[in-house]
This record gives sequence, C-alpha cells and structure tokens, in this order.
Amino acid sequence: MPSSRYPFALSSPLSVLLDKRPEDFTRADLIRVIARRGLERITFHYTALDGRLKELRLPVADKAQAEAILAEGERLDGSSIFKGMVETAASDLYVVPLYSSAFLNPFDDRSLDFICRYYTKDGTLAPFAPDSILKRAAELFRKNTGLELYALGEIEFYLLSERGSDLFPTGFQKGYHNSPPFLKSGPIVNEILSRITKINGAVKYAHGEVGCIDGVQSDLPELKGKLAEQLEIEFAPRPIESMADDVVLGRWLIRNIAWRNGCSVTFAPKLEDGAAGTGLHFHMELKRGGRNVMTGPDGALSKDARLLVGGLCRHAESLTAFGNTTSSAYLRLVPHQEAPTYVCWSDLNRSAMIRVPLAWTNKRHLARSLNPRDTALYRAGEGRQTVELRTPDGSALIHLLLAGMTMSAEWALSRKDKATRGESARALAEKLYVKGDIFADKELLSRLAALPSSCVGSSRILQSERGLYERDGMFPPSVIDYVIRLLQAEDDEFLNKSLDAMPNEERRVRMRSIMHKDIHRH
Repeated sequence: MPSSRYPFALSSPLSVLLDKRPEDFTRADLIRVIARRGLERITFHYTALDGRLKELRLPVADKAQAEAILAEGERLDGSSIFKGMVETAASDLYVVPLYSSAFLNPFDDRSLDFICRYYTKDGTLAPFAPDSILKRAAELFRKNTGLELYALGEIEFYLLSERGSDLFPTGFQKGYHNSPPFLKSGPIVNEILSRITKINGAVKYAHGEVGCIDGVQSDLPELKGKLAEQLEIEFAPRPIESMADDVVLGRWLIRNIAWRNGCSVTFAPKLEDGAAGTGLHFHMELKRGGRNVMTGPDGALSKDARLLVGGLCRHAESLTAFGNTTSSAYLRLVPHQEAPTYVCWSDLNRSAMIRVPLAWTNKRHLARSLNPRDTALYRAGEGRQTVELRTPDGSALIHLLLAGMTMSAEWALSRKDKATRGESARALAEKLYVKGDIFADKELLSRLAALPSSCVGSSRILQSERGLYERDGMFPPSVIDYVIRLLQAEDDEFLNKSLDAMPNEERRVRMRSIMHKDIHRH
C-alpha cells in the first residue's frame, strides 16, 4: 500500500517504497531497494554528443559489488561517446550515477536505473559533456543573478502505425486535441503518460497535435503508407538542468513504448510537405526563493521577465545552431505554419518567436463560477507565468540548447540596462514586441531580423557570436567547433532556392529525401 505521503497511483514507486523524495535518496536506500525487490541489474544511462540516451548494464551479485557501482561508477570509452572530441589515446571516462534520478525500469523488472554524469580521470566533471556545460551555465546564472531558472519542454512527435479501419478518419491537418475514435493512439498515449509520470512526476498533459497523415509517402519501409498521428507531451516546470534530462529520458521512453506496441515514432522536424512540423518548444520561468517572479503586481510581465525575453531575442539567431541542427529543420521554419521566422515576441501569438502564454494571472479558481456548490476554499499556488521559445525542434541538442538559453538569460539579467555588442536586453524587449499577424505588416517585417534559413547560415552566425557562449569558460571551444562542423556538413545554404526552382513533383521527391534521411537522428 502507498504511504500516506504518496497515496496516488502515479506516485514514484521508489518514493513510495522508501517514503522519501528523490532528492533525499542515499546509497543505502538504493541498496535496500535492490535487495528488497530482488533486482539483478543496475543500468546506467547518459546522454551522448548525438543527443541520444546510451546505457551500460551492470549485474549485481552481492552487496559489495552494488556498493562499488553506486559509490564509484564505472568506466567507458569516451572517444566513442564523444567522437572527434576525446582522443583515443586518452579516452577513458567515468560515469557516475545521480541518486535522485533513480527509477525502476518499466521495460526490465529486474533493473534499477540511473541518469549519470561524466567524470574525467582527475575526478572532475568532464568539461565538454553537454550536461556538464548546462550545469556550469545554471550555476553561473544563480551566482550572478540571485535567481533560479526553470524550464519546461513540449515534446512533439509523430506516432507511426499501420493503417487500420477507415472508420472515423481525422482528415489532413485536423488532429489538434482529437479524442477517440478519431484519435487512434489513445492507449499508447496513456501508457506514455503513466510511465513518464511515475519516473519524474513532471508531466502536465498530453494531447493530439495538428498533424495527421493518412498514409505517409516515403521510400522508407518504416514510413511508407503509415498512419502518422502527431502528439504532444508537455512537462511541468523543473530546474533547467533537470528538464534537459527529463526530455531526453522522455524521448527514450516514448520510443520504447511505441516499439513495444508495434509502432514507430519520429521527432524529426518535418515529415511531409504541408503537414505540421515537429517542434520542441521550451518555456522558461524565473524564481526567487522558490516563487515565480515573472509578473508584477499589475499582472503584466515583470522587469526581470522582460529582460529574459530581451536576452532570448539577443541570442535567438545563434541559438538555432543548438536547436535546429538538420536541413529539414529549416523546412519547418517557414511562414504561416505556426513556426517562427523572425526575431520578435508577443502575447499568445503562435507566429511570434517568443510567446507569452495565458497563466491565470489575476484569474484564479475559475471553476468556482461554474460550480457554486463547491464552497471549499482553494488556495492558489505560486504564479504560473512563463515565456515560450518556439524555434527549437526535434533535432535539438537538448543540453546544449538549454545551456545556451541559460547563457542568454544570464547575459540579460546580470547586465540589465548595459549593452554588450548592441542594444541592452531591456531595449531589445521594448523594440521587438509585436501584435497581430506580423506577415500582414510589411513595414514591420522589414524592421525585424530574420532567423537563419539553413544549417550553414546558422553555423556562420554561431561562429561570429561564439563569444556569447564561450565566455566565463562555459562552452569549451571544441564543443562550438563540433556544432559548427555538424551544421556545415548539411551543405544546405542554397537549399530553399534550389527547391523553389524545381518542378512540383521533383520538388516533392527532393523534400521527402531531406525530411526522411534523419528520422531517428536524435
């Protein structure tokens, strides 16, 4: 039976078993779980340079072995995990478990699993590891601003399954918030929600997204003729370092659940011409002393929140280097597709690069007006205002992207009105606020900076602005060099122009080859 502290069905099984919050887990607690549950393995997970979750399985024969694994971690070949960045001649790294990340593997009932961090031979966090970079950036932000930075991710993806009955078809581009029987993937979505929530408790909701393709056109057997339903899992705000792990782990869980249900899934930025692209939006939230400080007494965005927006606008073009890393990403960032193309921000506006969503500001306990018999007092929690960066997509290098966003926030909030290489964050926020349909205002568009239109263009901007990320020793130069090489390898600088010049059928075939070449890249 669940303890009184964790009475709900989706409570973390480990928290129920130990009657502790994950941040309070100790090595002794975890060894007790292994013994009590008769577990046979410890599995280490860690994010590689390619953005995917890797794993190492360690059998446990006795307590001494479990103690050593949990206390000291294990070795691996860093030159394979960080190809091109770690020399083969000195490639060993340690992977060390983060106890608060422990979870019971939902696909292996004999394993206790952990997210790990990379350490060098000197016993220090590997400086080039994406999670180490994000940790350094978050620590710099806290030190220089006195604030805490939280984030929440919105994982969008297409679930691919065999076409079944023709009953209750959804129709092209009509999947938003669909319910069964029009939505065919409901049971799989329920399993995804359950699995992720039991591990980190950080899921807000799931729903059908706009995209629905009844028979994908592709030469790949995994895609050809499949029903593709677009779905979204939105997380709740967490410290920005934790959110990166949550999103990577969430995508691992989604892939495994789809596979075990005879389906496939892709987070690729674009699946079919004309169909909704796949974003990976991130909301950001500032806290002080555990309280949201995104709004002022009048309910409008606070000064600090506006600085945050200005910082994101300042870094927007170079952030695409971490958030949009394949050619197909720039087939998504086109006008009139609810994807941004210009550096600007707005309230509620999904064509703007940064959106300020509804947040119950001065409008709490709305259900009271509909349910007058419910007289019990409801005390609203802290504020829920966020700002949403809408440029990133499924090709994002998640830890590096969030580290870059953290650096943009630190730049803005530690300098306030001071300008560095241009206008201050406050001035940028004031200048780049827009209303309504920005594409209907030609004069406005002429004043806004356009986002890069290719990986090569993005790499060029990152090269020119690498100092924004390398300052204070945050991003090692070797990591920036790696990202630039990754982007330049796409060789897509004139892709959009060449596509526009092609006959329709040739253009469709070429676009499919671009969109489908990396369906499982990250």
